[in-house]
Amino acid sequence: MINSWAGIDDSGVAIAAARAGAAVVRGMYGQDLARIDKGAGDFATAADVAAEQAILDVLRAARPEDAVLGEEGGRQGAESAGREWLVDPLCGTLNYAVGNMVVAVNVALPDRAAAVADPFSGEVFATDGQRAWVSSADGVDTALAPTPATCLVDVNLDPPFPGAPSFRAVELLARQGFIEDFRPRVVSSSLALAWVAAGKRTAYVTDGGDLSASVHFAAGIALCRAAGCVVTGVDGGPIGAGGRGLVAAADAATHARLMELIAG
Repeated sequence: MINSWAGIDDSGVAIAAARAGAAVVRGMYGQDLARIDKGAGDFATAADVAAEQAILDVLRAARPEDAVLGEEGGRQGAESAGREWLVDPLCGTLNYAVGNMVVAVNVALPDRAAAVADPFSGEVFATDGQRAWVSSADGVDTALAPTPATCLVDVNLDPPFPGAPSFRAVELLARQGFIEDFRPRVVSSSLALAWVAAGKRTAYVTDGGDLSASVHFAAGIALCRAAGCVVTGVDGGPIGAGGRGLVAAADAATHARLMELIAG
């Protein structure tokens, strides 16, 4: 049997998987979807589950020896697998469930490749670990070029808030220095990280612990790093074990200013 995936690198597989998930998300948009309660106000929809299955089908066909950690299905694959894909089939489920199109499909193979698909624009933001680019709906590739020009900073306000009381993102929005230098946005989807890498946002801030191996954030972090953004925790430390949250900024000056405001 001819292997149709022969010669396709990991970034190509990530892009194909993200596109497959995005097609499902787009196709099920606007339907009255069954919800799966996860507790604490969180839930998945039938679209989350179906999109994850479409992504898994691609990954199993292209990289059958690899393991997969999916937000909905958990870990699948051999315990001895040397590589593990991280899959968030629908980031922004609440947005999607109420008819808001600001959502993302995230697929990442840490330290090797990642793709973030916008189901409704048709764009796929991707990296092979070295380069970062966006593929348009008509297949045109453009290098990602972060810039602070927009002054738009996305701040994740979704609970839980593990940094409280020392850090609450909502308090950042009320600080005079933030108001003077930036304009806040709250999209409630890690698509905002891809927008930082693409120059559509100046920065992104979220609380949390170690997000480097998170199905929600791994793909966006990889994009920002490959595009040349400054990426640290909210304490200025590295992302990884013992890390705290995430600040992804288009340039060093923006990052430094946000660190001042967070510390204050």
